[in-house]
Amino acid sequence: MNNPLSIARARALLFALAALGLSTGAHADIVFGVALPRTGPQAAIGDQILNGVVAAAKDVNDAGGINGQTLVLQVEDDACDPKQAVSVANRFIQGGVKLVVGHMCSGTSIVASDIYAENGALMISPASNSAKLTDRGLAGIFRVCGRDDAQGELTARILADRFKGQKIAILHDNAPFGRGLAEAVKTNLNKIGVEEAMFAGITPGERDYTAVISRLKAAGIQLAYYGGYPQEMGALVRQGADQSFKAQWFTGSGMASREFAAVGGPATDGVLMTFNPDPRKRPEAAAIVATFKSRGIDPEGFTLYGYAAVQALAQAGNKAHSSDPKTIDRVLKSDRFETLLGSVGFDRKGDITAPGYVLYVWRNGTFDYAN
Repeated sequence: MNNPLSIARARALLFALAALGLSTGAHADIVFGVALPRTGPQAAIGDQILNGVVAAAKDVNDAGGINGQTLVLQVEDDACDPKQAVSVANRFIQGGVKLVVGHMCSGTSIVASDIYAENGALMISPASNSAKLTDRGLAGIFRVCGRDDAQGELTARILADRFKGQKIAILHDNAPFGRGLAEAVKTNLNKIGVEEAMFAGITPGERDYTAVISRLKAAGIQLAYYGGYPQEMGALVRQGADQSFKAQWFTGSGMASREFAAVGGPATDGVLMTFNPDPRKRPEAAAIVATFKSRGIDPEGFTLYGYAAVQALAQAGNKAHSSDPKTIDRVLKSDRFETLLGSVGFDRKGDITAPGYVLYVWRNGTFDYAN
């Protein structure tokens, strides 16, 4: 039997290749480096972003490009691995690529951003949430998604309001994104006088989390929060259901992929999740959403954040009448841009001014706004 997730990935890849073909048919006037996981556990989220990026590149070129020059994409695979991200960043610099869309995982964005900043390049991430990415004040580092500290603040308020008095466990995958998000939830909970019953890391990539579930049950946990990615949490909720673990599961933006439901199955129903506002519901996105759907693709999760990253970067280049990273940096931090996320700007750190996070619930293999 065909795997629905594999079919979805195949469709996504075909769309990406088709769009790339359209955007690279002319002379390479302005190159955007694109750094994403094309392989490894997070490749499905990388596919989301790449679909958005290549669709935006095509639309930019159809509208006249950047200062009349054609935008082309140089796509590199960092596999969400910091060592590979360093290699990708160095390849971009050595090849003269100075404008980068990526990286996706916070751990890869952080190490790569050091290289870009040292060499006068500019990077805009569609998906890296770690506060550390922009808090270091590096020049030329931006993101179109929210920050993990803001996500942690919202989660803490929800937990305190809706689950008052319940025993809470906070779990994470020991990676920069997952642990940072879990720590943000813990910090904000503690600030409002709520103490978690458990704070612990798990080993990513494991197939059997029976011991973790047994520990949660023994501690009487009523709500389990997890910071990390779909493979591990999908396994946790599925194995929890198998062991009759009845607690409410809660997670963050790393779960915004149907891969979570593919791994976790029916046990994902009712899981709560914080994520950026869904741009598919914005009128500005109606045309591109329709284009995606005509190709059998739902532009879920980070797809349209990849699109918005290209939009902002291209508009800044046109407003600056330049492809120089330092000039574009100044424009990004001083002007506003009309994107699928609405009319947005960027603060002095490089964080976007778009609304932060909202609460979602998983049902029937997908997620939508919670009541």
